[in-house]
Amino acid sequence: MIFNQKVSIVTGASQGIGEAIAHELGLAGSTVVLVDIQKEKLEEVAGRFAAEGIKSLPLVADVTNGQQVEEAVESVKKDLGRIDHLINNAGITRDSLLLRMKEEDWDLVLAVNLKGAFNFCRSVVKHMVAARSGRIVSISSVVGLMGNFGQANYAASKAGLIGFSKSLAREVAARGITVNCVAPGYIATAMTEKLSDEVKKAFLDNIPMKRFGLPEEIAKTVKFLCSDEAAYITGQVISVNGGLYM
Repeated sequence: MIFNQKVSIVTGASQGIGEAIAHELGLAGSTVVLVDIQKEKLEEVAGRFAAEGIKSLPLVADVTNGQQVEEAVESVKKDLGRIDHLINNAGITRDSLLLRMKEEDWDLVLAVNLKGAFNFCRSVVKHMVAARSGRIVSISSVVGLMGNFGQANYAASKAGLIGFSKSLAREVAARGITVNCVAPGYIATAMTEKLSDEVKKAFLDNIPMKRFGLPEEIAKTVKFLCSDEAAYITGQVISVNGGLYM
């Protein structure tokens, strides 16, 4: 197992892409810290992981709350002794045309999607710097690269993650820490399953590979960026979008 005795923190780990990432890292031997605000869902995920022999620790924390994040990170370091990987995956949408967008919907999306990554990176990086080792991967989006109708807040947050990650990558590279982004395209999750056939067709018409991606495909990309094989990759955005944006 390539991540034997490693510790990985995954935010937004109670479902979807976050759960898939945690599962992939856990199968590779890492002890996975599952972070989310949904306690019951976290415990369900942890139970499923345990049945597969995956070591995990459910941890309830609000990524927008700096004090909660700091306390969560310190508890992980105290209980597990190390932090090797941080995956900033927690994210939400509050879609609306800009002319109709409520200020609170702008603020909340930026708080969860961008400030949440800032909070966790600020708390985790000091431990990685001391260890002179670490991998940070933030989940951006194809929308952060190309924009999208009715998603100015979401696109801004995901584009912000890219600039944030590139800046942090420069700051910590000399300490053996890599910082990268993965930018998924349309991924088959519970959200896309609820779309009408007409909307699904409209999406698929724009994807050269003519299918949605799978959460596991994002997870495997994250696993690669966390591995020693990616030790010389930092400050990059890896697009996993079936050719939607090239």
